[in-house]
Amino acid sequence: MRRGCGSTGLGHPHPAHDPGQASAREATLVARASRARSEKRGVDMDRLTRLVDDETGAATAEYVIATMAAVGFAGLLVVILRSEEVRGILTDMVQRALTVQQ
Repeated sequence: MRRGCGSTGLGHPHPAHDPGQASAREATLVARASRARSEKRGVDMDRLTRLVDDETGAATAEYVIATMAAVGFAGLLVVILRSEEVRGILTDMVQRALTVQQ
């Protein structure tokens, strides 16, 4: 087994010298190992990959989240604007804006 600079002992370049190659190689090895384990369990990896990559309904979910945030914000504004203190501040501001000073 070779050891030393430029080798991991497996005949591959040392990951520190080329991190891009190392991460791609590691990802490939992990994917192969995962596929092998899944095939032993009877899991159809192609179907599973299609299901995970499928984004059907993602836009709808995003709209639901945005709508719920808007409803929450509107509810907070209603609570704030119903307080007497805020109502007085707003009334005073409108009166000053509409009053003509001479």
